[in-house]
Amino acid sequence: METPLEQLDSDLWIASRPLRLWIGDVGSRMTVVRLADGALVLHSPVELDDATREAVDALGTVRWIVGPCLVHHFYLADWLAAYPEAVLCGAPGLAEKRRDLPFVREIPAETPAEWEGVLDLVAVEGAPLMNEVAFHHRPSRTLILTDLAFHRPAGTPDGAPLFHRLVGANGRFGPHRIVRFGLRDRAAAARSLDRILAWDFDRVVVSHGVVLETGGRDRLREAFAFLRP
Repeated sequence: METPLEQLDSDLWIASRPLRLWIGDVGSRMTVVRLADGALVLHSPVELDDATREAVDALGTVRWIVGPCLVHHFYLADWLAAYPEAVLCGAPGLAEKRRDLPFVREIPAETPAEWEGVLDLVAVEGAPLMNEVAFHHRPSRTLILTDLAFHRPAGTPDGAPLFHRLVGANGRFGPHRIVRFGLRDRAAAARSLDRILAWDFDRVVVSHGVVLETGGRDRLREAFAFLRP
Protein backbone atom coordinates (compact mmCIF):
# COMPACT_ATOMS: atom_id res chain seq x y z
CA MET A 1 0.00 0.00 0.00
CA GLU A 2 1.76 3.13 -1.23
CA THR A 3 -0.75 5.69 0.02
CA PRO A 4 -3.81 5.02 2.19
CA LEU A 5 -6.03 7.33 0.10
CA GLU A 6 -5.89 8.62 -3.46
CA GLN A 7 -7.59 11.91 -4.24
CA LEU A 8 -9.66 11.85 -7.43
CA ASP A 9 -11.23 15.28 -7.22
CA SER A 10 -12.21 17.99 -4.77
CA ASP A 11 -13.77 16.27 -1.75
CA LEU A 12 -13.50 12.82 -3.34
CA TRP A 13 -10.99 10.08 -2.44
CA ILE A 14 -10.62 6.33 -2.88
CA ALA A 15 -8.87 3.57 -0.96
CA SER A 16 -7.96 0.57 -3.12
CA ARG A 17 -7.16 -2.64 -1.27
CA PRO A 18 -6.87 -6.41 -1.79
CA LEU A 19 -9.94 -8.55 -1.18
CA ARG A 20 -8.81 -12.15 -0.85
CA LEU A 21 -11.67 -14.61 -1.30
CA TRP A 22 -11.65 -18.33 -2.11
CA ILE A 23 -11.73 -17.38 -5.82
CA GLY A 24 -8.61 -15.21 -5.39
CA ASP A 25 -7.92 -11.54 -4.83
CA VAL A 26 -10.64 -9.57 -6.64
CA GLY A 27 -9.65 -6.24 -5.08
CA SER A 28 -11.90 -3.76 -3.31
CA ARG A 29 -12.34 -0.02 -3.19
CA MET A 30 -13.79 2.44 -0.69
CA THR A 31 -14.90 5.88 -1.81
CA VAL A 32 -14.75 8.80 0.62
CA VAL A 33 -16.94 11.84 0.02
CA ARG A 34 -16.56 15.04 2.03
CA LEU A 35 -19.67 17.16 2.40
CA ALA A 36 -19.71 20.94 2.69
CA ASP A 37 -19.79 20.82 6.50
CA GLY A 38 -16.70 18.58 6.62
CA ALA A 39 -18.64 15.41 7.38
CA LEU A 40 -17.44 12.28 5.59
CA VAL A 41 -19.43 9.59 3.82
CA LEU A 42 -17.63 6.23 3.61
CA HIS A 43 -18.97 4.19 0.70
CA SER A 44 -18.24 0.44 0.74
CA PRO A 45 -15.52 0.43 3.43
CA VAL A 46 -12.36 -1.60 2.91
CA GLU A 47 -10.40 -3.34 5.64
CA LEU A 48 -9.60 -0.93 8.45
CA ASP A 49 -5.99 -0.30 9.41
CA ASP A 50 -4.17 2.45 11.29
CA ALA A 51 -2.81 4.21 8.20
CA THR A 52 -6.19 4.36 6.52
CA ARG A 53 -7.89 5.58 9.66
CA GLU A 54 -5.29 8.31 10.11
CA ALA A 55 -5.74 9.44 6.50
CA VAL A 56 -9.52 9.49 6.84
CA ASP A 57 -9.37 11.43 10.10
CA ALA A 58 -7.24 14.09 8.40
CA LEU A 59 -10.09 14.79 5.97
CA GLY A 60 -12.95 15.42 8.38
CA THR A 61 -15.43 13.69 10.67
CA VAL A 62 -16.81 10.30 9.71
CA ARG A 63 -20.56 10.81 9.86
CA TRP A 64 -21.96 8.20 7.48
CA ILE A 65 -20.92 4.59 6.81
CA VAL A 66 -22.60 2.97 3.82
CA GLY A 67 -23.12 -0.62 2.71
CA PRO A 68 -24.29 0.08 -0.85
CA CYS A 69 -25.29 -3.46 -1.86
CA LEU A 70 -25.99 -6.87 -0.36
CA VAL A 71 -22.46 -8.09 -1.04
CA HIS A 72 -20.32 -5.19 0.24
CA HIS A 73 -20.66 -5.44 4.00
CA PHE A 74 -17.54 -7.27 5.24
CA TYR A 75 -15.90 -4.35 7.05
CA LEU A 76 -18.88 -2.29 8.18
CA ALA A 77 -18.67 -3.56 11.77
CA ASP A 78 -15.00 -2.60 12.16
CA TRP A 79 -15.55 0.93 10.90
CA LEU A 80 -18.64 1.40 13.03
CA ALA A 81 -16.70 0.24 16.07
CA ALA A 82 -14.04 2.83 15.26
CA TYR A 83 -16.65 5.56 14.68
CA PRO A 84 -19.61 4.70 16.93
CA GLU A 85 -21.24 8.10 16.38
CA ALA A 86 -21.51 7.48 12.63
CA VAL A 87 -24.85 6.61 11.05
CA LEU A 88 -24.93 3.20 9.36
CA CYS A 89 -26.83 3.14 6.07
CA GLY A 90 -27.59 0.09 3.97
CA ALA A 91 -29.01 -0.94 0.63
CA PRO A 92 -32.48 -2.53 0.62
CA GLY A 93 -32.35 -5.87 2.42
CA LEU A 94 -28.92 -5.43 3.98
CA ALA A 95 -30.31 -4.81 7.47
CA GLU A 96 -32.11 -8.17 7.25
CA LYS A 97 -28.96 -9.91 6.01
CA ARG A 98 -26.76 -8.38 8.72
CA ARG A 99 -29.04 -8.37 11.74
CA ASP A 100 -25.95 -8.05 13.93
CA LEU A 101 -25.40 -4.48 12.72
CA PRO A 102 -27.40 -1.44 13.90
CA PHE A 103 -28.54 0.01 10.59
CA VAL A 104 -30.27 3.36 10.98
CA ARG A 105 -31.29 4.17 7.39
CA GLU A 106 -32.20 2.18 4.31
CA ILE A 107 -31.03 3.98 1.20
CA PRO A 108 -32.25 5.44 -1.08
CA ALA A 109 -35.66 5.55 0.66
CA GLU A 110 -34.13 7.29 3.68
CA THR A 111 -31.38 9.29 2.02
CA PRO A 112 -29.94 11.81 4.51
CA ALA A 113 -30.95 15.39 3.81
CA GLU A 114 -27.31 16.39 4.29
CA TRP A 115 -26.43 14.61 1.04
CA GLU A 116 -28.75 16.74 -1.06
CA GLY A 117 -26.99 18.51 -3.91
CA VAL A 118 -23.88 16.36 -3.45
CA LEU A 119 -24.94 12.71 -3.75
CA ASP A 120 -27.72 11.36 -5.96
CA LEU A 121 -28.88 7.76 -5.48
CA VAL A 122 -30.68 5.17 -7.57
CA ALA A 123 -31.59 1.66 -6.41
CA VAL A 124 -30.89 -0.77 -9.24
CA GLU A 125 -34.05 -2.84 -9.50
CA GLY A 126 -34.40 -6.29 -11.00
CA ALA A 127 -31.15 -7.62 -9.50
CA PRO A 128 -32.16 -9.04 -6.08
CA LEU A 129 -28.85 -10.82 -5.46
CA MET A 130 -27.13 -7.42 -5.31
CA ASN A 131 -29.78 -4.77 -4.58
CA GLU A 132 -27.07 -2.29 -5.49
CA VAL A 133 -27.57 1.41 -4.94
CA ALA A 134 -25.69 3.54 -7.49
CA PHE A 135 -24.24 6.83 -6.25
CA HIS A 136 -23.54 10.00 -8.23
CA HIS A 137 -21.12 12.54 -6.77
CA ARG A 138 -22.54 15.57 -8.47
CA PRO A 139 -19.70 18.09 -7.90
CA SER A 140 -17.08 15.85 -9.57
CA ARG A 141 -19.43 14.19 -12.11
CA THR A 142 -18.50 10.76 -10.75
CA LEU A 143 -20.63 7.62 -10.77
CA ILE A 144 -19.81 5.28 -7.88
CA LEU A 145 -20.62 1.56 -8.27
CA THR A 146 -19.84 -1.67 -6.46
CA ASP A 147 -20.59 -4.86 -8.43
CA LEU A 148 -22.82 -3.61 -11.24
CA ALA A 149 -19.76 -3.16 -13.47
CA PHE A 150 -16.14 -4.32 -13.37
CA HIS A 151 -13.43 -2.46 -15.27
CA ARG A 152 -10.48 -4.63 -16.18
CA PRO A 153 -8.65 -3.27 -19.24
CA ALA A 154 -5.83 -5.31 -20.75
CA GLY A 155 -2.81 -5.44 -18.46
CA THR A 156 -4.74 -4.98 -15.21
CA PRO A 157 -2.95 -6.86 -12.39
CA ASP A 158 -4.89 -10.03 -11.71
CA GLY A 159 -5.12 -11.82 -8.39
CA ALA A 160 -7.99 -14.05 -9.52
CA PRO A 161 -7.20 -14.97 -13.14
CA LEU A 162 -9.36 -18.09 -13.37
CA PHE A 163 -12.41 -16.33 -11.92
CA HIS A 164 -12.08 -13.28 -14.16
CA ARG A 165 -11.62 -15.46 -17.21
CA LEU A 166 -14.61 -17.66 -16.41
CA VAL A 167 -16.98 -14.75 -15.83
CA GLY A 168 -15.73 -12.79 -18.83
CA ALA A 169 -14.50 -9.78 -16.87
CA ASN A 170 -11.14 -9.32 -18.61
CA GLY A 171 -10.41 -6.61 -21.15
CA ARG A 172 -13.69 -4.78 -20.73
CA PHE A 173 -15.91 -2.46 -18.74
CA GLY A 174 -19.35 -3.66 -17.73
CA PRO A 175 -21.27 -6.47 -16.04
CA HIS A 176 -19.71 -9.93 -16.06
CA ARG A 177 -21.66 -13.14 -16.57
CA ILE A 178 -22.70 -13.59 -12.93
CA VAL A 179 -24.12 -10.07 -12.80
CA ARG A 180 -26.00 -10.66 -16.04
CA PHE A 181 -27.40 -13.90 -14.68
CA GLY A 182 -28.55 -12.04 -11.57
CA LEU A 183 -30.63 -9.58 -13.58
CA ARG A 184 -33.93 -11.36 -13.03
CA ASP A 185 -36.13 -8.50 -14.28
CA ARG A 186 -34.42 -6.85 -17.23
CA ALA A 187 -37.18 -4.32 -17.80
CA ALA A 188 -36.84 -3.07 -14.21
CA ALA A 189 -33.05 -2.99 -14.52
CA ALA A 190 -33.34 -1.02 -17.77
CA ARG A 191 -35.53 1.58 -16.06
CA SER A 192 -32.95 1.94 -13.30
CA LEU A 193 -30.16 2.32 -15.85
CA ASP A 194 -32.14 5.05 -17.58
CA ARG A 195 -32.29 6.97 -14.31
CA ILE A 196 -28.53 6.56 -13.83
CA LEU A 197 -27.77 7.59 -17.41
CA ALA A 198 -29.80 10.76 -16.85
CA TRP A 199 -27.10 11.91 -14.45
CA ASP A 200 -24.30 14.13 -15.71
CA PHE A 201 -21.26 11.94 -14.99
CA ASP A 202 -17.99 11.27 -16.76
CA ARG A 203 -15.83 9.30 -14.32
CA VAL A 204 -16.89 5.87 -12.97
CA VAL A 205 -15.46 4.45 -9.75
CA VAL A 206 -15.85 0.67 -9.57
CA SER A 207 -15.06 -1.55 -6.61
CA HIS A 208 -13.29 -4.16 -8.73
CA GLY A 209 -10.79 -3.14 -11.35
CA VAL A 210 -9.61 0.26 -12.50
CA VAL A 211 -11.30 3.65 -12.15
CA LEU A 212 -12.70 4.74 -15.52
CA GLU A 213 -11.62 8.37 -15.68
CA THR A 214 -13.62 9.60 -18.66
CA GLY A 215 -16.35 8.60 -21.09
CA GLY A 216 -18.31 6.84 -18.38
CA ARG A 217 -21.84 7.57 -19.56
CA ASP A 218 -21.23 6.26 -23.06
CA ARG A 219 -19.37 3.21 -21.78
CA LEU A 220 -22.14 2.38 -19.31
CA ARG A 221 -24.81 2.79 -21.97
CA GLU A 222 -22.90 0.45 -24.30
CA ALA A 223 -22.24 -2.10 -21.56
CA PHE A 224 -25.94 -2.47 -20.76
CA ALA A 225 -27.32 -2.24 -24.28
CA PHE A 226 -28.27 -5.94 -23.97
CA LEU A 227 -31.13 -4.90 -21.66
CA ARG A 228 -32.93 -3.39 -24.63
CA PRO A 229 -35.19 -5.60 -26.78
